[in-house]
Amino acid sequence: MGQPVLLITANYAAGYRVDKVLGMVYGITVRSRGIGGNLVAGLRTIAGGEIREYTQLAQVARQEALDRLTEHARNMGANAVLSVMFDSTEMAQSMEEIIAFGTAVVLSPASGDQQLVKLS
Repeated sequence: MGQPVLLITANYAAGYRVDKVLGMVYGITVRSRGIGGNLVAGLRTIAGGEIREYTQLAQVARQEALDRLTEHARNMGANAVLSVMFDSTEMAQSMEEIIAFGTAVVLSPASGDQQLVKLS
């Protein structure tokens, strides 16, 4: 499996300093629900509410994209990814691309007093 990689949505990691910026990393997956799943989900839209089949599909796709992002970062020598975000694009009528992306970095614990920027 390899070393753990921190996935952070912020542009910085509190208590750490960035020793090296390695560059952009990403993980992509394209998913489609089968015809049976689309039929069941279509029937659920009649009654309204959450469509669990699509919620589960979205959760699995996002996790797969994160796993691929993590592996990409690990292969570059990173121990963290900053500014992690998701994007998705519909492809055709039954497929969706999910991408997780961010900036691969090497972090180390900060020593001494750390000066943080205060946003007003």
